[in-house]
Amino acid sequence: MIAYFASDLVWATRIKACADDLGLPARPVRNLDMLNARLGDSPVRGLIVDLDQPETATALIRRAREWSSTESPTEHAARSPIRIVAFGPHVETEALGEARRLGADAVMTRGAFHARLADVLRDLGRP
Repeated sequence: MIAYFASDLVWATRIKACADDLGLPARPVRNLDMLNARLGDSPVRGLIVDLDQPETATALIRRAREWSSTESPTEHAARSPIRIVAFGPHVETEALGEARRLGADAVMTRGAFHARLADVLRDLGRP
């Protein structure tokens, strides 16, 4: 499953519609509690994070990285890593840089994300 955080309804709709068209399960997360719930009940393979709300975006990226590096209580082994794609306005160089520093696998401008949305989703949906 792909989890996604988009503060803008237009982006959330684009992500969900494209995932549906590709037959990929995708669910929104609006905050850290929702991400934790998704992690607890679904095999989250990918996380898309809109950097428009930097505080929430940062918390989500940190949590996904933390989740991937901790042991599963039932398997006593590291969990599968969650691939993270962050996107934001090209003028928000600080937020884009922070996402890279926190370990996002891919960081791109909104324009690049929009142009590559289907490919991004296919990549995140792959086992």
